[in-house]
Amino acid sequence: MELSGKVCLVTGGSSGIGAETARMLIARGAHVAVAGRNPQNASAEMLQAAAAANGDQTLYIQADVGNAEDCSRTVAEMCTRWGRLDILVHAAGAPVPGGFFDVTEETWKQAFDVHVHAVMRLARAAVPHMIRQGEGAILLIASAAGLRGCLGAVAYGVAKGAIPQFTRTLARELTDYNIRVNCVSPGIIRTPFQDYLTPEQAENNIRNRIPLHREGKPEHVARAILGLIENDFITGENLVIDGGMTMRIA
Repeated sequence: MELSGKVCLVTGGSSGIGAETARMLIARGAHVAVAGRNPQNASAEMLQAAAAANGDQTLYIQADVGNAEDCSRTVAEMCTRWGRLDILVHAAGAPVPGGFFDVTEETWKQAFDVHVHAVMRLARAAVPHMIRQGEGAILLIASAAGLRGCLGAVAYGVAKGAIPQFTRTLARELTDYNIRVNCVSPGIIRTPFQDYLTPEQAENNIRNRIPLHREGKPEHVARAILGLIENDFITGENLVIDGGMTMRIA
């Protein structure tokens, strides 16, 4: 899929992987709408600068994709602006602490609203536009935490674990419409998501958990995302980007 001129929605574009993905899409000539909860952040400033330089190429939509109404409104707003939607990247997410014995019902629900329910709601809103156009690409962000037991974050691990299965299922259903669905599972990536780690924990990750002995960067994941979008013969795949951390897991 050629990215120049395509219309893309990136959720969770306020920072980290989502912001880097939006930046790369803009650089490739795509029209990009970023959905985020906070309009006063570096991503919004980046989009404003891009809009000043490139005219109608960018749009910031304030939205909480954990809310059903915001999901449908976001897709409607960008389609009103550009009349189509070619690519959906769901990068919205947040740490969800709490082990089995102390996670609350509300926390459990919030984890699934943002990481799982939002995927279904956004896809339901986006896919009809892609069907009319005869093609589309959906890219979801899972996590290495969803591939193994996630100590101290049971809701996050379970929610992220659902995304590769949703990817495979949706990909099978949408092949006849030439709509591809893939996901990536990042490992330890240096973003604000990791700010809760102490220096000692970060050093332990590098020394003992990541075989390549370094943390990943948002651009490592964003480049993989663009590759899966551009390659129109890949669908239903989960690409793990974790420096080898989960290579021993079947």
